[in-house]
Formats: sequence, structure tokens, C-alpha cells
Amino acid sequence: MAQRPTTRQRRSNQGQRGFTLLETMISMVILTVGLVALLGVVGMALSATQTSQEDMIAKKLAQETVESIYTARNTANITWSQVQNVGTTGIFVTGFLPIREAGTDGLYGTVADGSATPQVLRLPGPDGIYNNSDDVLLPLTNFQRSIAIATVPDPATGADYVNLRKLTVTIQYSTLQYRLPKQYVLTSFISQYR
Repeated sequence: MAQRPTTRQRRSNQGQRGFTLLETMISMVILTVGLVALLGVVGMALSATQTSQEDMIAKKLAQETVESIYTARNTANITWSQVQNVGTTGIFVTGFLPIREAGTDGLYGTVADGSATPQVLRLPGPDGIYNNSDDVLLPLTNFQRSIAIATVPDPATGADYVNLRKLTVTIQYSTLQYRLPKQYVLTSFISQYR
């Protein structure tokens, strides 16, 4: 004669049931959504690292431009009245222009740059040593620079400060990852005094 299972044995058998097909399918959908999201983040990270060189070049070009204007003012190569855009008494051209070497005046973005050669960035070659025969020359034809110099109004009176100007250098460049051009903007103030 066969023995009937006790209540305790029946309960332990019921507790050992596995996952149902529906629970397995739901967990697979959640896992798939998580993996697709992770792949999207990895794609964005790869895109950002591919444009990081252009971002760094744009930043350095803007800094170089501002520093050349400060240096020209400090060494008295230009007068205070020349630290303005063309159209007033200034020498700095308005609008986006190709990146060129400094002209005869030693400044970037002035009327003297018209005959200057396009600027080229020299990078160390495969041996990692700078300034030898295997260096890589990267032309900066993908970049454009705009220099805007504006007066600064006094908030109390509304009149412009005579000895202070706002200097805005914008570097515009395009990359393969983005359809629209990217911009790096550096804003600074320059005074007449050294």
C-alpha cells in the first residue's frame, strides 16, 4: 500500500517551483532595454572622445588670440584706439575668417592677416619626438575665428567706460559627428592700462 504525502512534504514541493515562462520573458525584456541603453552611452562616449582633439585645438586658438592682443597692448605694439574692430579706428576684422598665421603686425585676426599663410598645427610623429622629419602636419582649414571687441557700459550712468573693453573670441569648427558647426567662445576684458 502506498503512503500519502504528508502536509509538510506537499508544502516543500510547492516552494520549489521555478520561474514561469512569463517571468522569464519579462526579465529578458528588462535586460535587453538595459543593454541597449548601455550601448547608447558607449556610442556617445566614443563620439565625444573623437571630437576632443578639435575641442582642445579650438580652446588653444582662442587663448592664443587673446594672449596676442594682451601682449601687443603690453609691449605698445598697438595703441589703445587700435584695440577695436574695423569700422571704428580698430584693426581687428569682424566676422568669421579662416585661421591664418599672424600677419606683419604679429596679431591674429587683423587686416594684416590677409596675405598670411594658413596656420598648420605640428604634432609629433610615430616616434613621439617633436620637430623632426616624421612630424604630422595638421592644417587648420576646418577652423574659423571671429574677434568682437565691444565697449563696456557703466551700470550706474549708462555711459561707456573709456579704459575698458570686452573681448570675445569665437572659434567655429565642424566635425564628422555633428551636422552643425561647434563653437568655442572665450570672453575677456581688456583695459588700457598694463
